[in-house]
Amino acid sequence: MNAKPIRRRVRLTPVSTLHYVRLVYRSLLFAALLAMYISYRVRGGADIGRRIEERPAIIVVIWLVFTVEMVLRFFPSRLESPGCQKQFARNYIKSGETHIEIQDNNAVVLVALVWIGFNGIIGAMHMAGLLDDGIMLLLCCAYSVCDMICILFFCPFQSWLLKNKCCSTCRIYNWDYAMMFTPLFFVQKPYTWSLLILSVALLARWEVTFFLHPERFSEETNEYLYCVNCTEKLCAHKRQLSGLWRHIARFTAERTRRLKK
Repeated sequence: MNAKPIRRRVRLTPVSTLHYVRLVYRSLLFAALLAMYISYRVRGGADIGRRIEERPAIIVVIWLVFTVEMVLRFFPSRLESPGCQKQFARNYIKSGETHIEIQDNNAVVLVALVWIGFNGIIGAMHMAGLLDDGIMLLLCCAYSVCDMICILFFCPFQSWLLKNKCCSTCRIYNWDYAMMFTPLFFVQKPYTWSLLILSVALLARWEVTFFLHPERFSEETNEYLYCVNCTEKLCAHKRQLSGLWRHIARFTAERTRRLKK
C-alpha cells in the first residue's frame, strides 16, 4: 500500500504574526470608536471627532501608531512583507533575465479610478452635510481592518482587478496607507492631514522607485520575489484556511443530510 503523504503544519512566520497583531489592534480600535460614536449619537451629543479631541491622549496614541508604521515603511526591514520591501536596492537579487514583466501593472489606473470614485462619492456626501467627521474617521478605521483582511484572507483587488500571484508581487502594495487615509482629506484637522500627507509621501516614494527601477518589481528579474525566498508564507496559511472552510462545509452538509432522513 502506498503511504499517504504527510502534510506538515506550516507555522506562522514573524512577518505573518505581525499582520495578525495589526489585525487585532486595528479591529479593537474600530470597535471602540464605533461604540463611542453610537453612544454619543444615541445621547444626541457632539460628533465623535469633537469628543476625541477632548481626550488628546487618544489622538496622540493613534497618531503615533500609524505614523511609526508609515515611517518604518521608508526603510528596509526584515519584519515587513516582501510586498513592500521589494522596492529597496538591497532586496534586488538579479535573476539574469532582462525582460521586465509586471503582471498587474495595466490594472493600476483602474484601481485608482475605482478608489477615487468611491471615496469621492463619500466625500461629496460629507461636504453636503449627510456624513459627519466621525463617519470619516470610522471609515478610515474600517479601511485599516480591511487592509489586513486583504493581506491575510482575501483581497478583492487581487482577485478581481490586478490578478497578481500574491502580495509579494503586488504592484500597489504600498498604496495601502494612502487608500486607508483617503477619507481624511475631508476632515480638516492637523492630526488627520498629517497622516494623509505622510501616506501620500509613502505612495509617491513607491511610484518614483517603480519608475526608476521597475526591475525590482518584476518576478522575472528579481529573485527576491521567488516563492522560495518568501518570508511570509501567507499562501500556505490561506490554503489551510480554505481547507478548514471546505471541511466545515462538508461537515455541515453531512449533518444536514442526516437530519433530513
